[in-house]
Parts: sequence; structure tokens; C-alpha cells
Amino acid sequence: MRVRFKISLTVSILIVVGVLVLFFYLHINSVSNKAAEEIAGKLFNSASEKIEQRALTLIDQSFQTVYLVAGLDDINIDAENVLTSSTLRTIFRLLEKNRELYSIYFGYEDSRFVQVICADKDPSILKPHMAPDETMWILRMIDVLGGGERIQEWVFLNNDLTVLSTRLDKNPEYDPRLRPWYIKAKQENRAVLSNVYRYNSLKQLGITASEKKQYSEGIAGVDLTLRKLESMISSIKISEHSQVLLLNDQFQVIDKSGVPRKNQNSFHTFLSGLDEGKTFELRKVQFENVDYYVKVSDVFKHGSSLKILVLAPLSDFNTYFINIKNRLTYTTLIWIVFFIPIIYLLSKHMTNRLSIIASEADKIRDLIFEREERSPSPILEFYLLEKNFDAMRHSLLEKTQALKISQSKLNRLVELGISFSAERDAEKLMEKILLGAKELTNADGGTLYQLDGNALKFKITQNTSLNIAYGGSQKGDIPCKPIPLYLEGEENHQSVVAHSIWEKRSILIKDIYDDPEFDFASTKIFDQDNNYRSRSFLIIPLIPRGADPIGALQLINCRDNNGNVTEFSEELLRAVEALGAQAATIFHNLKLLEEQETLMDSMIQFIAGAIDAKSPYTGGHCKRVPELAIMMAEEASHCAEGAFADFAFTTEDEWREFSIGAWLHDCGKVITPEYVVDKATKLETIFNRIHEIRTRFEVLLRDAEVDYYKGLLAGGDKDELKVKLDVRKADLIEKFAFVAECNMGSEFLSDEKIDRLKSIGNEEWIRNFDIRLGLAHEEELLFQDCDMPPVVEKLLADKAYHILKRKKEEVKQQYSDLDFKTPMPEHLYNRGEFYNLSVRRGTLTEEERFKVSEHIMQTIAMLEKMPFPAKLARVPEYAGTHHETMTGSGYPRKLDASQLSIPSRIMAVADIFEALTASDRPYKKAKTLSEAIKILHSFKNSQHIDPDVFDLFLTSGIYRKYAAQFLLPEQIDDVDISQYLG
Repeated sequence: MRVRFKISLTVSILIVVGVLVLFFYLHINSVSNKAAEEIAGKLFNSASEKIEQRALTLIDQSFQTVYLVAGLDDINIDAENVLTSSTLRTIFRLLEKNRELYSIYFGYEDSRFVQVICADKDPSILKPHMAPDETMWILRMIDVLGGGERIQEWVFLNNDLTVLSTRLDKNPEYDPRLRPWYIKAKQENRAVLSNVYRYNSLKQLGITASEKKQYSEGIAGVDLTLRKLESMISSIKISEHSQVLLLNDQFQVIDKSGVPRKNQNSFHTFLSGLDEGKTFELRKVQFENVDYYVKVSDVFKHGSSLKILVLAPLSDFNTYFINIKNRLTYTTLIWIVFFIPIIYLLSKHMTNRLSIIASEADKIRDLIFEREERSPSPILEFYLLEKNFDAMRHSLLEKTQALKISQSKLNRLVELGISFSAERDAEKLMEKILLGAKELTNADGGTLYQLDGNALKFKITQNTSLNIAYGGSQKGDIPCKPIPLYLEGEENHQSVVAHSIWEKRSILIKDIYDDPEFDFASTKIFDQDNNYRSRSFLIIPLIPRGADPIGALQLINCRDNNGNVTEFSEELLRAVEALGAQAATIFHNLKLLEEQETLMDSMIQFIAGAIDAKSPYTGGHCKRVPELAIMMAEEASHCAEGAFADFAFTTEDEWREFSIGAWLHDCGKVITPEYVVDKATKLETIFNRIHEIRTRFEVLLRDAEVDYYKGLLAGGDKDELKVKLDVRKADLIEKFAFVAECNMGSEFLSDEKIDRLKSIGNEEWIRNFDIRLGLAHEEELLFQDCDMPPVVEKLLADKAYHILKRKKEEVKQQYSDLDFKTPMPEHLYNRGEFYNLSVRRGTLTEEERFKVSEHIMQTIAMLEKMPFPAKLARVPEYAGTHHETMTGSGYPRKLDASQLSIPSRIMAVADIFEALTASDRPYKKAKTLSEAIKILHSFKNSQHIDPDVFDLFLTSGIYRKYAAQFLLPEQIDDVDISQYLG
């Protein structure tokens, strides 16, 4: 007969009683801990706030005092006259008013020092300073004598400021400039507070407040000792065994009196481990196997580094509650001992059955599903529990086996997805997709198709049983014709693969020989020729997310664990679809990435070519510089020792990043006006303005001829007038020839020539036409202040309309945060005639030289704004540093060797050498190989370029290799590189 569980439950009441007693015990324990913690928290907070308020008051007094002292006049360091100083008297009054302060002093940049100490007849101050017993004030002065000798004088005064004694020390070690209070105040423009440190003279701990003097070069300081604060701390008592300590920011005890005399080392170790120097509210910690309450608070003001630690053992607060718990424990133990035999006898049966079930549950937890033999329980509820437990065991066994299989496939699916994501080769990726799908489904064969126009092209096909493998790592053409998507202009639904593409869905076929829907004629011929039997098929379209199909995957003949051909299950279909979705997206993204990179490279080369084509003087420069730079980078990457031992581009991304930087190194030239780049004469803008000046000479010559004929009409002597005309004509022709010669930039223009140019320019001619006619709207603004004709004009003039203003706010915004150091001229352009003709060397004015240099600033500005991916993040650096030098004299950022990477140094050499040897620049003759290397060597000697890169350029033979490809035959001559190395 089975007994109901409610009958046996009555005997379990005793257990419930015990549980309730335990609950009350734990509850009292929790309440007692919270009460003790609350009491301790209130006491700790009160003590911390009291000390903190006192500390803040002392620190505020120090700051107020140092602010007053910083505004005082300097004290003359002269023992005879110093006592008459009003500043010294003021300091005495400040120290008398603020007894907590130890001293006030001034330190100066020449190491002079003046300190006033309030001794107050205190032996602890008198003894370290060797002062007389009646000393009230100590005056310490350090002066610098001729020759740099330093002398320190101590003056000891009584309460009436009478000198008791003095002492002199030569060359004292103390230097105020090296003290932390001096250094910190010098760096800040405000009053600062030092960390707690030991005073140099007093050998006691204290804090210094310091600030720059307001009316002289020096630092004022105020010392505050911690003795009174320590005295106050020692008087505070929270509980019987509590301690209040003052700490620095390293959690070191400032007040040693509070440290236990025993176990001092372990106490300091305990303090240093308290949360690594951070403040915290009340918490419980353990020291020497005793529980303590601890609280650390900050005296946080003016940069103070003081901390207040309050410490008390837990036993000071919870003794009463412990007594209550002990009584409860003793009572509970008596009851438990009394009821143990009864509880044991009544619960024995139930615990035995539960133990058996618990043991079996442990086995199931470990995936052991074996059942132990047991007799049925007489308790109905236990009997039903065991019966259901056995049913659950059987169900879990089946589910676990299925789960293991699914988990294995899922793990493999994840591994394959990770493998696909890491692959960057399209052919290898396709092979991995097919092999992964075969492995996942245990298929005997498979084919991967790629959509190519209107046909599905066989990319990879494999059959394990027939040992057939085409495509992928197996080189050679696949002996299969593509599958067309259209037949006679209609969609091809006869082919199962084409049908899958058109319908964008997966297809399962149990046996192709029983399938009436699709045409498998070619497959059956294959079977007949190879003695093979194709049966089950699985076809999925490869469709990237949000895109059209890019191909299809076909699997043949799924095999079970015994090697027998079976059909593909719906579960396998879902797994292959998941695999195909990942693979299609990854393959599609890979192709897109390749296409984008190809497009980006083409656009970059297109831009570089357009820049070269902009000016016939720089044709091919943007193409040749990358070629040379990559040659040098490859050679540097191969160096296993020397300056390039640690340099190498190891990935395709790094090479591409450098190549793009090289191609774009002059992209900023897109904004450089062509006439500035091509300026061959000084007056050239869009046209050569020498013709305007020549026309004025023509006018003067015509005026001379008119004067000649007027003289004849007036009856003048013909011969005399003719001589005058010839002399004037010859003078004008010679002067114009001189002006035209100054217009050329081939020779240096001396002061004498500039003076003569100015003299010629002062000649006058009469303008009879309005210069403002026929102008565009913007030009009219430039000429609005011109005088109406007729007006006398200078032969050469610098006019207001020659000045083109710079929009500085736009330039500032354009180059903000780019740290350019190239000086910017005031004007955008100055086209003044005399201003341009007076250029001493070359043809460019200061404004035009900046405009040429600005191309690299534009290069950096444009590239910095481009959203390059992380793998191309250094493109702006590689493109924008080829005009920097090793000494920091380059532009636009004046970077030095420590700031220039090896690729940047390579770019500089490549840019210079290409410019020297370029033969497509009509304004200059191309240098020969030896001439170019000689010039590069001079740049090496002046630290304009990196010597190691220059030596590598020669020793590697790159200069010869480049010359063979890009230089004219007549430029290539013999070079003895030995004279340039080292």
C-alpha cells in the first residue's frame, strides 16, 4: 500500500522549525552588521569632516597669505638695512597673525633666497637652526656675489627685533630654483600647493603654498607645518580602539604617532594596498586577522594631496549584537539536539529516495544516461516522480544525440564562415566554399557556378569517388560548357541550376532518375561514361544580401555514416543555405572591394595625370616619382642590417598605402595657377606684361618724334633737332633693353641695377584714356581709385590695383588645426611692375613663391579631409612630407629627422631626383645623371635629405635602373659613387 506524501510531510515540520530559527539567526546577524556599520559610518563621517574642515581652513590661510606676499615689494638682501624693510615688517605681522604658518620666503631666478621663520622660542625650531634660546624670528638670506659665489646668512632676532646673533655659510647647497614649490609655481599662472614634504631646514613635514611675484621675477612661498593638525587628530577618539591618521597621496602616514609600534612594516603594507591610493567611503577590511572599519577622505582644495584615514576595529561596535547572537545560537543548538533522533528516524526513508534521484540527476548532468535498479517507492508522489524522471532521461538521451550532431555542424559552419572572411583570393575562396559545403553535408561531389553575363560558368567541380577535381587549385580549363540562362530567347527552366537562379530558391531532389521536371540528360551521359550513379541533388543560388544572384552551388549524392547514398535532409539544406548566404556575401564584398580599389587607384592616377597635364613643365612628374619611390622602398625593405634593418612593408595594404601617397604627393598643385608654375619672366602673368612697358617706350619715342616735327615747323635747326631725336631714341632703346634684361630671372639683380631701374621708372608719360573702361565687375573694384585722364603716369609703377588682397579668414579656416609653419605673405598677389622687376634672383615674388609652396599645404589639407580607411591612414603623411628636411628647415610644418619616417625620407629623395633629371620641362635643361647625383650629394651634406636613403639610392644601383627607364640617352653618363658615400 502506498502512502501519500502529505502524511510523511508532517514529520518534516521539525526541519522547517530549524530553518526558521536559522533564518532569524541570519536576520539578526544582518541587522547587527548594518547597525554597527551605520553607527561607525556616522562617527567616521563626523571625525573626517571635522579634520577636513580644519585642514581646509589651514590651506585657505596659506593661500590667502601667499597671495598677499606675492604682491609685496622685494626685500633687499643686506643684513645691515634689511630690518628697515617695510616688506619684512609686513611679513612679521602676517606670521604673528597666523601662528599656524612656519615661514614666508622669496626665491629668485638667480638663486637668491630670503626666508622669514617664526621661531617663537620653540625648541623644536631653535635646535635645527642652532638659534639662541630667546630667538623669536629667524631671517635667512642667500645672495650671489661677483663671480657666481653664493653666501648664506642667518640672522636671529628677539621679540624686539634686536639681533641676537648671525651666522654665515659659503656656497650653500640649497637652491630655491630646484625646489618643487618653485618649479610648480613657475609653470602655473596661479597659486599652487605642494605635496607634503620634509622642510629643508626644519626637517619636519609640511605643505608649501607658492605663487609668482606680481611685480618682479620671483616666487613667493608660505610654509605650513602639520604639527597642530596632527595634534588635533591625536585628540579625536571615535571608539575605544579607534585611530585617525593623516596620509599623503601615496597612502603613507604623515603623523607617525598614530602608527602601532608593533608590526609597523605590516601596517604600512596594509595602508599601501587600500585601493591604490583612492579615497572611499566606509568599508570593512582585515588587518592582522582582525576586522576593521576604514574610511579615507580627501582634503581636496587647491591641489591638496592630504588624505584622512579613520580606522576602528569592528568589535568596538558589534559586541552587544554578538552577545544576542550567541544566546540564540545556544538555544537553537539545544532544540536541535533534542529533535535530532526524531528527525533522523522520520526523514530517513525520504532522504534515501531523494539521494538515489539526486545521484541519477548528477549522472544526467554529466550526460551519463544509465539507470540504476531500484524498487518502487511506497510514497505515491515519489513513485510518480521516479517514473517521470525515467521518461525525462530517455527524452534527454535522444535530444542530446541530435544536439551533438547539430552542434558539430554549427561549429563547422562558424569555422567555415571565419575561414571565408579571412580569405582575400577569389579563386581560393570559391574552392573553400565548395569543399566546406561537401564536408558539411558529406556529399560525394559538387560544382560551383559563377554567373557570367547570361550564362552560368563552371568554376570548380569535384567528385570524391571518381577522383575528379577541376578548377580552384587544380589549374586548367573545366571540360564543361556554360549553362545558358536563356534558350531561344526564353528563360531556361530546363536546367535545375538555371531554374534555381531564376526562382532564387533552393532545390532538393531525391533521385534525378525519377524527376520529371528538369533535364538531366548530360548528367546521365556522364554517369554512363564514368560508371557512376548520380542520385540525390541539392542546389542553392548564391545570393548576396540585398543583391542579385552571383552563382549557384550544386551538391551530389549525400552519404550516411556507412557510406550509403541517401537524400539531402531539410536540416542539411538549411545549413548549406546559411553557408551559401555567408559565402555569397563575402565573395560579393570581396569582388566589390577589388573593384573599388581598382577604381580608386585609377582615379588617383587619373588625378595625378591631370595635374601633370595641367602644365607642360611638369609633365610625367606625378607618374615618375611613385615609380622611383617604390623602387627605393623595395630596396629598403630587403635590407637586413643598417639603418633600414627594422623597416619593411610586409603587407599589400602597406605597399598600396605608400603607392597612393606617392601618386598624390603633388595633388595640391591643382590649385596652383599655371602662370605661376610656368613663370619664365618677372612680369609674366597670363601674358608677359613687358609688352605694356614696351608700348610706353613706344609712346615716349613717338612724343620725341612729334617734338622733332614741331621744332621743324617752328623754324628750328633741322640738324640740331635730328641729333636730339637720335639721342633720345637711342636712350629709350637702351633703357628698354635694360628693363627687358631685368625682366629675365637668369642673373642676380644688384643694388646698382635696382637703383637704375627705379630711375628709369620715374620717367613720365601722359595717359589720355580712361583705364577703367572695358573691365569686368570685379576688375572695376581694383581700378576705382584711378585718376581720370589726362594724367601723368610713371614709366614703371606699383599701383594699388596691382595688389590682390588675401581672404585671411578663409585661409585660416582652410588650414585650421594643420600646424603649418610656412610664413604667409600679407597679400595674395602683388603685380606691381617695379616690385616684380626688382626681384633679385629668379622670377617669383614672395607671394608667388608662397603660392608655389602652398601646393604641399593644399595636398595635406585635401588628404587630411578625405575619409581614408585605417589601412590608408598614412597617405597624407607620405604625400605631404617630401618638402621637409632632416634639420627642420623645410615646409610646411618644419619637421625634423625625429618626425620623419623612412617612407617620408624616401619620398623627398625621389621627388628631388626626378625634378633634376626631368627632360620635359622647357624652362630648364635636364641634368645629367652625374650632375643630379652631385646636387643630391650637396643636399645630403646640408642635411636636406637623409644620408642613409641617399647612400641606399647609390649602392643599390636604383639610380641606374631609373635612368635606363626614364632618362634620355644623352643624360646617362658615368658616375663614381665612391666619392659620395659615407
